[in-house]
Amino acid sequence: MDHPKTDSFKKSWREKRSVTMVYILLRTSVVLVMLAQIFNRNFENVFLCVLTLLLFMMPSLMERKLDIALPNTLEIIILLFIYAAEIMGEIGAYYVNYPYWDTVLHTLNGFLCAAIGFSLLDILNRHNEVRFHLSPLYLAIVAFCFSMTVGVIWEFFECTMDQLFFLDMQKDTVVSTIGSVMLDPTGGNTPVVLKDITDVIIVQADGTQTTLGLGGYLDIGLLDTMEDLFVNFIGALTFSIIGYLYVCSRGKNKFAKRFIPVANNSTPPTEPKPTETE
Repeated sequence: MDHPKTDSFKKSWREKRSVTMVYILLRTSVVLVMLAQIFNRNFENVFLCVLTLLLFMMPSLMERKLDIALPNTLEIIILLFIYAAEIMGEIGAYYVNYPYWDTVLHTLNGFLCAAIGFSLLDILNRHNEVRFHLSPLYLAIVAFCFSMTVGVIWEFFECTMDQLFFLDMQKDTVVSTIGSVMLDPTGGNTPVVLKDITDVIIVQADGTQTTLGLGGYLDIGLLDTMEDLFVNFIGALTFSIIGYLYVCSRGKNKFAKRFIPVANNSTPPTEPKPTETE
């Protein structure tokens, strides 16, 4: 008699071969990275590897607990996103070595969160036992708002970590021009603009002076936060449009179906019955 886990693996291999292959490759890579980090006695990165392995199990866990079916494309994107954020971004230092790595992931995060927000209502909209009747535009707006809310909460988290532990999660930006009303010599509300800034000298309470030598003024996280929210907006808007077209096509849009989870106990959208004309 086959073991239940063996049967589950065979079923996954038969029904979701591409997802299973990606899962095995990524999981193997994480285990190898974890062994290297253990050897180097870098236990913080070991924790990140363990966290990544746990996160890899979330898609299949969601399918079982919520009784839904995740499309292969969406599930692969989720797995790659986790790997890119934790292993490549944190342990591989891609966030530092590749300036646009964080931007790409925030864009993808906006897309994925919109997919989650859209699916939460779409599943109820099509469930046999719990039926809502929500318009495609309403579903798209909810998906967009859900994604943007998650993005804002994440920026709150980054700001809190930076203020409490100085982690610099909100990456700083070097700028050459600033404008501030605090520089107004009259104490009024007129912003004073400083252009062509090439360096900044920090004077501490004990009189110590430190030249930053960064080629400009150091913006503490504001521009990074706004960029993250903007690309989150792009990702959320992109999926909201895809979801809107999916519902309008009554589930026949093959491209959109790659990103929309479906409840196993659901009724596919159908064409409305034509009304009789007198």
